[in-house]
Amino acid sequence: MIRYYKSINLELEKLDSYEAGCWINLTEPTSNELEDISHMLKLDLDVLTAALDDEESSRIESDEDYTLILIDVPFDMSDSNSSIYVTVPLGIILANDSIITVCSKQVRILNDFIVGHIKDFYTFMRTRFILQILYRNATYYLLYLRRINKTTNSIEREIYQSMRNKELLQLLQLEKSLVYFSTSLTGNEATLDRLLKLNVIKHYEEDEDLLEDVIIENKQAQQMAKIYGDILSRIMDAFSAIISNNQNNVMTYLTVVTIIMAVPTILSGFWGMNVPGIPFDKNPIGFWMVVVVSVVVCTVSTIYLIRKRFL
Repeated sequence: MIRYYKSINLELEKLDSYEAGCWINLTEPTSNELEDISHMLKLDLDVLTAALDDEESSRIESDEDYTLILIDVPFDMSDSNSSIYVTVPLGIILANDSIITVCSKQVRILNDFIVGHIKDFYTFMRTRFILQILYRNATYYLLYLRRINKTTNSIEREIYQSMRNKELLQLLQLEKSLVYFSTSLTGNEATLDRLLKLNVIKHYEEDEDLLEDVIIENKQAQQMAKIYGDILSRIMDAFSAIISNNQNNVMTYLTVVTIIMAVPTILSGFWGMNVPGIPFDKNPIGFWMVVVVSVVVCTVSTIYLIRKRFL
């Protein structure tokens, strides 16, 4: 899908076709759409398709006709049954008279610009636009990291009582999400450092504060991802030990019950032998006497096992 936007009289307007100085937003583009943009702007098709490969890592690629900035952005795939967060590549291409964004998903970061949630955003201020995207990207990482931490705390409270596989699988999904986030943030940091050192984009004094905010937010997101990852890993280890201990307790309990229940079986086996001289053989209440003996032996065995803390 191709959408054209341009700031006209300081207001973002949607265009029907391409105009110089506009923002071209490619979301889940088809091959025909990519070819049309490639021919229209005289860009190599590989530049446009770089962000559509999920395995692409963050990087900067510069040439005479364009500058490609590739970053990883967070994407929420959670539903009512699971909490899954992944990262997808977002390509920002600076052409001669336009700026192009390419992504394989409908990400909230770009949608915030379209609906007007970003202050002081104008398509003709391309350097600020890039920094605003980077800043918004870092804030969404922080937002999703807080959600992950909140979900982890909720699952932790539930798992103490239930110990079901569902909660453990959710924790595993969250741990996997944190690995994605940590890896992507590290790549984004390297791209950001290279962006600053190589002077790929023009720096303006009025954007210095925004640039500092981008660096701070990205580092904070990195630290949070690492901390939450360590916490979640230790929670998983602790619950694995708890589950193993609970399993041992259950096996011990079942073994003790089996031992106690074996006493009546042994006694009834002795008195059930069809040979002369069995105690209480001629006694009219012999059966009940055997039952009483069995109950007494079982009770004594139970008390002994309780004192030895087997139960």
